[in-house]
Amino acid sequence: MSVIKTAPTVAAVRTRRPYPPGLVLSAAMLALILIAALAPGLFIGRDPLAADPVHRLQPPSGAHLFGTDELGRDLYARVLHGAALSLSAAAIALVVGMLCGTALGLIAGTAGGRTDDLLMRATDVLLAIPSLLVSLAVVTALGFGTAKTAVAVGVTGIAGFARITRAEVLRVSVAPYTEAAHVIGVRRPAVLLRHVLPNAWGPVLGFAAVQFGASLLAVSTLGFLGYGAPPPTPEWGSLVASGRSYFAQAWWLSILPGLVIAATVLAANRIARAVQGEDGRLPR
Repeated sequence: MSVIKTAPTVAAVRTRRPYPPGLVLSAAMLALILIAALAPGLFIGRDPLAADPVHRLQPPSGAHLFGTDELGRDLYARVLHGAALSLSAAAIALVVGMLCGTALGLIAGTAGGRTDDLLMRATDVLLAIPSLLVSLAVVTALGFGTAKTAVAVGVTGIAGFARITRAEVLRVSVAPYTEAAHVIGVRRPAVLLRHVLPNAWGPVLGFAAVQFGASLLAVSTLGFLGYGAPPPTPEWGSLVASGRSYFAQAWWLSILPGLVIAATVLAANRIARAVQGEDGRLPR
C-alpha cells in the first residue's frame, strides 16, 4: 500500500524578529535625552544657576544625583538644561552641512565638466584639513557663541554630504527610468525633482544619521575649548571643562557630563547603523 505525501495545508508564518536589545536601549536613552532637552522640568525642579555655597562640591547622592559644583549648583540640573543647547547646536550643524553639501553635490553631479572638477577639488581640500582646525578657523572668524559654533561644525560636514550626493546623482542619472524620461521629452528640472532627488536621498539621510553624533561630539569639543556659550550658561562641553580644576577632589564634575556626552553619541550612532541597515534587523 503506497502512502501519498501531501503538501502541508498551513503555510509557515513569517515571524518578525525582535529588535536587538542594544537598539532598544539606545532608542530609549536618546528619547529620554530629547525629552529632557525639551522639558527639563519634568525630571528636576532645581534652578541650574542657583548657587548654594554651603553644599559646594558635594558628591553624588540622593539629594544631588550628579553632585554639586564649586558654587553649590546642582550638576544634574545643569546637565539636563544643557542638553537643549548641545543638541540644538548639533542639529543646526547637521542642517547646515546637509543643505550646503547636498546643493554642491547636486550641482556637481548634474553640471559635470569643469564645474564638477572645481567643486570636487574644493571638497578634497576641505577633507584634507582636520575638521577641528576648520571649525576653529570658522568660529574664530564668526565669534564665540552656540549658534556660531554650530555653523562652524556644520562647515566641516559639507564635503561629506557633497561627495555622497554627487555619487548618488551620477548613479541615478544613468538609470533606465531617468534616461527614458529624457527620451520622451521630460524637461531636465522635472527629471531632477521627480527621479534623481527622490532616489538619491536615501544614502544622504543615512549619512546624516551618522553625522549627528559626530556633530554633537564636535560641538562639545568646541564648548570644552571655550568657544561655546559663555558661563554660567550650562553646556555639555563647558561643564566638562569647568570641572578640570577640581578633578582631584570632585571627579564627578567632569566624568558625569562626559559620560552623558559619550552615551548620547553612542546611542545616536547605534540608531544610525540601524537606519542604514548594516545589521539587517529592522523590518523593511
